[in-house]
Amino acid sequence: MQHPFMKGGLLLALVLGLSACQHPRSVSAQVAEQQAPVPAPAAVPALQAAAIDRELKVESAQLLSDDRFLAGADRLVVHKKKGLLVLAQDGRELSRLPGKFGAIDHRIDAQGFLLATVDVDRQQPMVVGMTAGRWSAPQYLPRPSFKVDGVCLYRDSTANAFLFLVGEEGLGEQWLVAHHATPLGRPQRVRALSLPPASEFCRVDDEAELLYVNEEKVGLWAYEAHAEADLVRYPVAAVKPFGDIAGSAAGMAVVPGGVLLLDAEQKTLHRYVQEGRKKRWQARPVIALDAFDEPENLSARVDGAGLALLIQDERGLHRASLDWLPPAPQKRAALPVLPAQVQTDGVPSLGDAADDPAIWVHPTDPARSRVLATDKQGGLLVYDLQGRQLQDLRVGRLNNVDIRAGFMHNGRLIDLAVATNRDHDSLHLFGIDRSSGKVSDLGQQATTLKDIYGICMFKDDKGRVYAIPNGKDGTFVQYRLRSVQGRIASEEVRRFRVASQPEGCVADDRNQRLFVGEEDVAVWALDARAEVAPQLDKVIGVGPLVHDDIEGLAFYQGQRNDYLVISSQGNDSYVVLDGRPPYAPRGAFRIGLDAEKGIDGVSETDGLEVTSANLGGIWQRGMLVVQDGRKRMPEGNQNYKYLPWSAVADALGLE
Repeated sequence: MQHPFMKGGLLLALVLGLSACQHPRSVSAQVAEQQAPVPAPAAVPALQAAAIDRELKVESAQLLSDDRFLAGADRLVVHKKKGLLVLAQDGRELSRLPGKFGAIDHRIDAQGFLLATVDVDRQQPMVVGMTAGRWSAPQYLPRPSFKVDGVCLYRDSTANAFLFLVGEEGLGEQWLVAHHATPLGRPQRVRALSLPPASEFCRVDDEAELLYVNEEKVGLWAYEAHAEADLVRYPVAAVKPFGDIAGSAAGMAVVPGGVLLLDAEQKTLHRYVQEGRKKRWQARPVIALDAFDEPENLSARVDGAGLALLIQDERGLHRASLDWLPPAPQKRAALPVLPAQVQTDGVPSLGDAADDPAIWVHPTDPARSRVLATDKQGGLLVYDLQGRQLQDLRVGRLNNVDIRAGFMHNGRLIDLAVATNRDHDSLHLFGIDRSSGKVSDLGQQATTLKDIYGICMFKDDKGRVYAIPNGKDGTFVQYRLRSVQGRIASEEVRRFRVASQPEGCVADDRNQRLFVGEEDVAVWALDARAEVAPQLDKVIGVGPLVHDDIEGLAFYQGQRNDYLVISSQGNDSYVVLDGRPPYAPRGAFRIGLDAEKGIDGVSETDGLEVTSANLGGIWQRGMLVVQDGRKRMPEGNQNYKYLPWSAVADALGLE
């Protein structure tokens, strides 16, 4: 006898085993832990239902979240022959979009109404808007390589609208399709998705940034919905004996703080409440739907102290009310999101390759300034201010890089860049021609570090130039660099250490201070001068503002104020502090996408750099360059993003 969890020859055990590869605990253990017994209410909340739209041949339907876009609008119904209908509560037709459509989803805001669906005849996903009662022209996505079963919209904190496509055999995609209710002239694919193999339904909780997807004979999953998120899934509910679903997982509806799920086979409605911001859900007592015939599609909206439901079964549509709401979720504090303005060409190497940038300012023509950046799988890259790659020096696994101007070598003044070469645990030296900006390899200098990692440079008030690399064991070594008989020599002048792994560091030459990052602990400050005994003072620790890993550090030197910029990798943000004691926090921000320019947002940032130099144009108040750990829209090799400092200053009230 075939086990009830076998489908198409695929054992549930295999599915659970694959998921266990993604998570340290098995799915069954996670579900059991997440659905720990909770005190049950005295009675299961009452559900009252009545049939509606009996004369309609319904393909799919959805309750509207509100009627701002069209007075009296209550629900969307896809009729098998008439197209998409906007109906009032009493069933009156308020608007119609002719065609043959499949699954639907929508978003409404003050600027109008956005609908996503599938044009069945063309086999293409489409989005269409409505303002002042008028439909916009449909915007079609390219026909995917798979049949689309489910569509669901997601609107992020900056009103960018994304469309998720759920298809056969675990295929899926995420597309940027609109801003507010206005479809983009050209939708942009964000990323491919690997989804469960037997999925048909999906919904997104915009506030929690979670995509819910069913897996018919296994259960319900949640994925991170944000465009910059990793493709990680979390178990919400599972089929017995691992969870409380007796039959199969079908349609779902998102409600504030939780999700509802239909079991079509067993005619039951399941309720799951999310535990705050944790990726954990608690099951509430199941509600019987005995009067329904294979209820498969579900929609919900808040109605006073309860929920209004729309349930579709074999006999048609039913309106229902449920005297229950999950506990209100806590609102998350929103950080300013600033769009990237320029992105570089991708680094040549695949995978986790881009790491750390440095900005070279041309001494006489700032528009010809350059960005030097590492490809830690193979070398040093040089970009112009438009992000175009100008040079690729394949010299080895360079991790971090920094620059200091005005270094006398072989009788002429050059600017000097130094990178950490992990192939040889060495300092790799590069000369920058002050006229052309061309970068030349000047060779390597050995270090005493084992597993060399980050680096920063420092120029003291006497004009002496230092390179300060660190190793993964927490050791920093300060080397003075000098030109000796046609080559650059290094001399160790000081060393110090932090207790655990560091990487980022930056020097404030004007105030002779050095800032070092201990990834899981804190940012520390000390005197940068070689002749001063090192004493580390805490600047800021990992906590509510800075989330580990602490990665790149950069220093902005303004005319009146200085600022320390920190890559807070743990929450994909950038923290700005005053650059002088007591290092008061000035705020934090994220870097998001620019739909018009087709530039994706930024996440998982390792290194960053900032300059206050006037580089002209949008860079008159300086420029911030950050490494982007996930290249999206479309997916590709990692790259670097540029942001005008003016955007940061305006958002946080800085100089």
